[in-house]
Amino acid sequence: MVFSRRGGLGAQDLLLSLLLLAAWEMGSGQLHYSIPEEAKHGTFVGRIAQDLGLELAELVPRLFRVASKTHGDLLEVNLQNGILFVNSRIDREELCGRSAECSIHLEVIVDRPLQVFHVEVKVKDINDNPPVFRGREQIIFIPESRLLDSRFPIEGAADADIGVNALLAYTLSPSDYFSLDVQSSDELSKSLWLELRKSLDREETPELRLLLTATDGGKPELQGTVELLITVLDVNDNAPLFDQAVYRVHLLETTANGTLVTTLNASDADEGVNGEVVFSFDSGISHDIQEKFKVDSSSGEIRLIDKLDYEETKSYEIQVKAVDKGSPPMSNHCKVLVKVLDVNDNAPELAVTSLYLPIREDAPLSTVIALITVSDRDSGANGQVTCSLMPRVPFKLVSTFKNYYSLVLDSALDRESLSVFELVVTARDGGSPSLWATASVSVEVADVNDNAPAFAQPEYTVFVKENNPPGCHIFTVSARDADAQENALVSYSLVPPLGSNVTLQVFVLDENDNAPALLAPRVGGTSGAVSELVPRLVGAGHVVAKVRAVDADSGYNAWLSYELQPAAGGARMPFRVGLYTGEISTTRVLDEADLSRYRLLVLVKDHGEPALTATATVLVTLVESGQTPKASSRASVGVTGPEAALVDVNVYLIIAICAVSSLLVLTLLLYTALRCSAPPTEGACAPGKPTLVCSSAVGSWSNSQQRQQRVCSSEGPPKTDLMAFSPGLPPSLNTSERNEQPEANLDLSGNVSPTFEFWL
Repeated sequence: MVFSRRGGLGAQDLLLSLLLLAAWEMGSGQLHYSIPEEAKHGTFVGRIAQDLGLELAELVPRLFRVASKTHGDLLEVNLQNGILFVNSRIDREELCGRSAECSIHLEVIVDRPLQVFHVEVKVKDINDNPPVFRGREQIIFIPESRLLDSRFPIEGAADADIGVNALLAYTLSPSDYFSLDVQSSDELSKSLWLELRKSLDREETPELRLLLTATDGGKPELQGTVELLITVLDVNDNAPLFDQAVYRVHLLETTANGTLVTTLNASDADEGVNGEVVFSFDSGISHDIQEKFKVDSSSGEIRLIDKLDYEETKSYEIQVKAVDKGSPPMSNHCKVLVKVLDVNDNAPELAVTSLYLPIREDAPLSTVIALITVSDRDSGANGQVTCSLMPRVPFKLVSTFKNYYSLVLDSALDRESLSVFELVVTARDGGSPSLWATASVSVEVADVNDNAPAFAQPEYTVFVKENNPPGCHIFTVSARDADAQENALVSYSLVPPLGSNVTLQVFVLDENDNAPALLAPRVGGTSGAVSELVPRLVGAGHVVAKVRAVDADSGYNAWLSYELQPAAGGARMPFRVGLYTGEISTTRVLDEADLSRYRLLVLVKDHGEPALTATATVLVTLVESGQTPKASSRASVGVTGPEAALVDVNVYLIIAICAVSSLLVLTLLLYTALRCSAPPTEGACAPGKPTLVCSSAVGSWSNSQQRQQRVCSSEGPPKTDLMAFSPGLPPSLNTSERNEQPEANLDLSGNVSPTFEFWL
């Protein structure tokens, strides 16, 4: 595939669309797109209609729509061009919080026939949130008696972004007394410590102010700062020490209130009041943790005081502080990491949508009747849902995608046997014990006229006395039809013994359903193109090449014209093409200033409605007069050669067709006048009065062949005459080869309607 330089951007979009389409085909019917968060309204997401293999003209008639359970207004599709675009502001942090993966799941539904597609739009994080500290300053009390290399915990910053954008680096303003120590682990945020590098002297320096800066890893970098206010204290020089820096606990989400979570253990090397430790949650702890947990200030026991819900919060990180009773008090911190374990406490949820009811009893197998969506808020096996259908009926469930099913027809229906099916869809999860949910679907079967009326008995014998007056009741018969409504309405009639003849004339008109076909290029062309060598300095009117094409249609639909397409950039070319001959010739004398090579694109177009076209490519190379092969010089042959005889063949063909068509119209008018003026003939074999069928579409360009057949029988009523005019039949067709035709109604467009009337 070749792309122009100016179309390079469109080529990249096309290539991207093809890659997305290939990924969709390999991904079990799911399209994947990605967009950055905070994208502006109207931002291009993807050519969703093209990637799904849908034509733009189908979107509105097939009720193309995009649905999402919770984020339906974030993305929208332009039904004019099939492009998925951003409709409203997308904030990844608001949408997915701290989750590493953030996607918007869309369900695309089209009707007639019903199809469902699944689209996942991944929301990429951008560095739009700076690091944020809990307060504008942190107050730290440090006794002057603390030893060198002593460490003091400080609170770090939080960044609402994820990945590299949330990877924080810390720097501390220069200080002779303190340095910054940063420790990190895989599952916890970074722990920050101030390390004492120079002994403190409260009398000399009672207070220190340092600036702590947090910088994230995004591009561009964002920063947050907090001021550390360090107050140097006297005396109580030992802070409580926890036996663990991190306490890890696992709790089932069904754990009862009052359950002991863990017991904190902290010791203080001081004696007396300075060694007594009081436990408490950090002052900046979230309100949610305060509602779920409680710590005993003296024993250090942490207990559960509210219900846990794995589907709401999967883990808790609790900051605990131990403070002694010294004056001033000293404190230390630890973390309690509580992971909530999932329990199968959520039953599956079922949703039945897009019901296609009632279903015809002659519906083909695999017809989609309804779409079923299942979900389970649990995780792992507890959230894996399988669906089943009861009772065993002529339907089945087909899994179209994860947690999506289609209710389809599995075997033939018969409304006369059973007109309504009451189905129960059961969704069951994989937990132990498992939970389930059900949904009822009532499927009504629509009647199809597939049963003929049947009499109570095949034959009736009736005895009637003679001399009965007209209209006297003789006997009553009754027939029953197993179908419903209008399909079960039965009418009764006797076949009358009389009939009549009618002549039907059918004109078969040509439609422009064949595009012009180019004749094969002569030897020497490459890739379907004709290559010609033309000497420079030839005069105006020199024939360079000739494009030949034919059209399988007739009349105006087969009348071809030729046009030379303009060159790229609007450059003028010294060539033209004959409107009806297809000959390419020079418009002026060629000289040295002309290009050495021209690529001519000839458009061949018929005169149908709408017109159909084809294109031919002619490569013209200008060479010096001595380099031109003799075989390529056609202008010197003269007008007496075989090709010269075909110059005006289309013009002669047009004149001939006009003459023949005019003669045909005159013949038809004369024939109609004779038939209309002929007196009616009595007898069973006499032809009936013909029906005159005229259509304005039968003009001078129609090439028609008349078909007529008369059938007479010595017994019974006369048969129908049928006259058909068709350009597709050869003039030599024998009358004996034509089949008897029933009477038909012909509309003004020349089409035979499907209404048949038989008279005996």
